[in-house]
Amino acid sequence: MNTPEIGSTVLGYPRIGPRRELKRAVEAYWAGRTDADALAAVARDLRADTVRELVEAGLDSVPGNTFSFYDHVLDTAVLFDAVPARFRDLGLSAVDTCFAAARGRDGVAPLELTKWFDTNYHCLVPELEPSTRFALTGDKPVAEFREALDLGVTTRPVLLGPVTFLLLAKASATAPPDFAPLDLLDELVDRYVELLSALADAGAPWVQLDEPAFAADRTEAELAALRRAYTRLGGATARPAILVAGYFGDLGDALPVLADAPVEAVAVDLVTAPAALNRIPTLLGLRDKTLVAGLVDGRNVWRTDLRGALATAATLLGSVGSLAVSTSCSLLHVPYDLDAETDLDPAVVSRLAFARQKVAEVVLIGRGPAVRGHRDRLLGRRLALRDDEVRARVAALGPEHRTRAPHAERAAVQRARIALPPLATTTIGSFPQTDDVRRARAELRAGTLDEAGYAERIRAEVERVVRLQEEIGLDVLVHGEPERNDMVQYFAEHLEGFASTASGWVQSYGSRCVRPPIIHGDVSRPGPITVGWSAYAQSLTGKPVKGMLTGPVTILAWSFVRDDQPLRDTAEQVALALRDEIRDLEAAGIGVVQVDEPALRELLPLRAEQREAYLDWAVGSFRLATAGAAASTQVHTHLCYSEFGDVIGAIDGLDADVTTIEAARSRTEVLDDLRAVGFSRAVGPGVYDIHSPNVPTEDEVVDLLRAALDAVPGERLWVNPDCGLKTRGYAEVEPALRTLVAAAHRVRG
Repeated sequence: MNTPEIGSTVLGYPRIGPRRELKRAVEAYWAGRTDADALAAVARDLRADTVRELVEAGLDSVPGNTFSFYDHVLDTAVLFDAVPARFRDLGLSAVDTCFAAARGRDGVAPLELTKWFDTNYHCLVPELEPSTRFALTGDKPVAEFREALDLGVTTRPVLLGPVTFLLLAKASATAPPDFAPLDLLDELVDRYVELLSALADAGAPWVQLDEPAFAADRTEAELAALRRAYTRLGGATARPAILVAGYFGDLGDALPVLADAPVEAVAVDLVTAPAALNRIPTLLGLRDKTLVAGLVDGRNVWRTDLRGALATAATLLGSVGSLAVSTSCSLLHVPYDLDAETDLDPAVVSRLAFARQKVAEVVLIGRGPAVRGHRDRLLGRRLALRDDEVRARVAALGPEHRTRAPHAERAAVQRARIALPPLATTTIGSFPQTDDVRRARAELRAGTLDEAGYAERIRAEVERVVRLQEEIGLDVLVHGEPERNDMVQYFAEHLEGFASTASGWVQSYGSRCVRPPIIHGDVSRPGPITVGWSAYAQSLTGKPVKGMLTGPVTILAWSFVRDDQPLRDTAEQVALALRDEIRDLEAAGIGVVQVDEPALRELLPLRAEQREAYLDWAVGSFRLATAGAAASTQVHTHLCYSEFGDVIGAIDGLDADVTTIEAARSRTEVLDDLRAVGFSRAVGPGVYDIHSPNVPTEDEVVDLLRAALDAVPGERLWVNPDCGLKTRGYAEVEPALRTLVAAAHRVRG
């Protein structure tokens, strides 16, 4: 097969637009302010801008088909006609059917949302059953290849690999218990063969098939499925050259499978799995293949050590057929452009690289000896900010700093302090961010509103939220967090050792974008962060108001974390800052404190052998943050966005008095896991999916609660939404909360 060399490339690129153009276009479409043609035009412009930018940056091979209106896993299901009938039966257009599957519509529940491996990106979970019949009904990869070709750019279409697609999928609720999605592999691979033929006919010289599922532990049957799939795909007579990309960790036993498969190239993540360097020379199958070396970190924002990357590349020469240079994974996970950050400390900027800068690094490494002319890029990075007082405090920690009184003792004291009914009702924290709140924040940044005026408007919103919750009848209230732009960024702006960006947006899921802060030095708390607003809310009501904090693991998971010390050390520094915050909340009269850890599962290593060490420090940092609380202080935690079966023991180990957890999309399946480990503390399974436009009926909530009572006694069962309510409007939130309270009263009765 006569194909061009890959050379320097990236495995993917951000798709939301440098100024979040896609987010605005999609949300305008959902709101009915624009039509499908206008939405398609924005998408077309973003794709064109991306391919032009990557060509002009000097890449030898440009990835294509990386765009998505919502999620690439969902796009794969749509491409192969694997969308559940409940969405097709709505009779919608193709794009609206896609959005219905992602968000739900007209009372139809959406697909489950979960983490994309151990990243902060969320993907949809395909639902399959034995009767699923794959068909190549879409043409998105071919159409986007031709679209780029019309611009004069020959792209490398990127597809989610068939085995990873099936491993990400779940059996539908009606599937027999012995069915596994992987049972459908052969039929799906046949459809991939058809797609590869169509791409070859369109003129694509290369196609990239992503198989990140093999960075995790896999069974012999799953490895055999990988071998079977790529033997079939590689043996197809009409196809482009195949690059199989594995990332997010060491491919383990899958690497020799791919080395021996009849494909032309394999991409290996050498940032998260540097030990693979020792195995590559032993794999004879790579001697006639292109190895795409992932030398530039696609998940973090630190500048690449170009000298080290060049040395790594040099060690591979002679061990493989040819060598290409790439990012470790798609650049989907980092912001677009560091040059847009004009207010960051230059000392921090000198250590950073965003997507555009990482593309430039790939190009430089690909040039090899030419890099040596860029002396400024070869210099070592500056050292991180050091705080000796913080380091001494961490060094003095012992087991007693992570231990509270026994739960039974705490529960008795807490019942005496706060009288709550069975099936107590609460919300997770945030309330809708109104236009007035956003306007106040914008005016404060612009200097047209002073601090006093801003505080007055935030106080008015807090009072509104408290009065609304009292009137609805919630048992434990929140202040609504109108002062917070984001549950992690807000803390970053009040802690030393963090930097916040102005334009560093990345996609979290669908149209939701976040600006992860950057942890660049030792972390400390100069003063109270949340105490004033929580205390003000408590002064307005006789009901308990929760203090709302974000836990240390989640702050790390949703930030770009310094890479010059172990995550454990940074987590302990953050935990000590939160410990001090809890102490100040207690002194202000707050008797209930929620420390959110939605990302506990997210950072779980993909390999089982690494999980015990991670869970040890992750649970330990949460307990370090909360163990200083008095026995009479009721500590809540909240978890969401993931499947938690793998970390149920760790959730128990957090030793929170109340655990609220996302459960609506999975119909409270997590409660069975909690029961299996003998979970004995209070739990609140989310019964309102705030990511869907569907608002549950009272009967639906009653059914969920009665099902939950099979696993959790009523005195330990809480009633709450799945997540915070920030992204919804009051027109949706208010009736939903009234429904939750009414359902709780019915079940109590």
